[in-house]
Amino acid sequence: MARRPGTPRLLRELNDRAALDLLVEQGPLTRAQIGEHTGLSKVTASQLLSRLEDRGLVSVVGEQAGGRGPNAALYAVVPSSAYVAGLEVGPDGVTAGVADITGHITAQVTVDPNGADEPVKVVHNAVVKACRSAKVAVSKLSAFVIGTPGVVDPRSGDVQFSFDLPSWHEGVLAALKTDLRRPVTIENDVNLAAIAERAYGSARDADDFALMWFDRGMGLSVMLGGRLHRGRWGGAGEIGYLPVPGAPLPLGAARRGPRDEQGVTESTTWGIPTLAGGYGALVGADAVRALAHEHGITEDTAFDCVSAAAADEALGGAFLDALANRISYGVTSVNIVLDPGLVVLSGSLGRAGGRPLATRIERIVGRISPTRPEVAVTEVEGNPVLRGALHAALQQARDDVFSADGAA
Repeated sequence: MARRPGTPRLLRELNDRAALDLLVEQGPLTRAQIGEHTGLSKVTASQLLSRLEDRGLVSVVGEQAGGRGPNAALYAVVPSSAYVAGLEVGPDGVTAGVADITGHITAQVTVDPNGADEPVKVVHNAVVKACRSAKVAVSKLSAFVIGTPGVVDPRSGDVQFSFDLPSWHEGVLAALKTDLRRPVTIENDVNLAAIAERAYGSARDADDFALMWFDRGMGLSVMLGGRLHRGRWGGAGEIGYLPVPGAPLPLGAARRGPRDEQGVTESTTWGIPTLAGGYGALVGADAVRALAHEHGITEDTAFDCVSAAAADEALGGAFLDALANRISYGVTSVNIVLDPGLVVLSGSLGRAGGRPLATRIERIVGRISPTRPEVAVTEVEGNPVLRGALHAALQQARDDVFSADGAA
């Protein structure tokens, strides 16, 4: 039976969800404090808490001393009412985390695939290991969100192409759902980093921003109106293919699938470029390390080169100038097309460059672009892809568990 706006049942559901979200965000609260924050009367707040206690979603965790009269009971969300898993899958390993419904991360493990390239087996083993560490049964997990490099079809949610993970392709989503027997979401890893940045980092609460990811490779995520922009085929953000001065064209980067009877292309298949080119050829780790060596910074890795340069202006200033000039090609292109107002540098190289690199990029883009965006450095602690995956999984789980029909 359809529910009508304003019915007592709907109002109870809205009040319950508002109270649960409040308790998650602000921690233990008294009945009076819940009423103050939500505008509910003492009677309504009491009825609400009784319902949530009956469902096993909240419990009394202490007392708060007041003035006259007995101490007030402090209520909090029951952490064990649900758990979620988030994973970052890369060519060299899988990092899995388990969090309870409050967002507390109870376990985080990294698993070496040991040469195995079967997505289901690799993910399953990582999840089992994380659950054992958290002392949580796999059956207790309410949602899984998995971050991978490459293109994810926004319509099907399935992987279309991943250069670094050739075994991750169309059909892997269904296989994972069958194995894990729970809702599974696959998301581009840089998109998850952007989700984490908006929730916990320098783009906190920003509706419009772009995140530029500089690591072994590079990528882009765009948030517009508080929502990720994935593009028609899921290819939004594949900025490594952007043609730029000083790099060969990335020929053979993609090709369209066959047309249907009406001449409409229904799918896109992604191919491997026939040569290394485009923006990624200028700002990937190998190129950054080579550029640093040209400027006399001879650390073994790109990360160490950028870190050394950012720590010593006299030693690394010229290198940072050259690197900022390269990075500005991509940042300027994004800024001219989207005008996001804020661009966040993330990934290990973006973090290593810090403010010395960000300031240079902002200055260059401001000179060659009609608007000057703020260029910030990531503030997400820990693994940003994993943090984004867990955050997305928590949103899904809370929508389910906190709903009227999702009693624990």
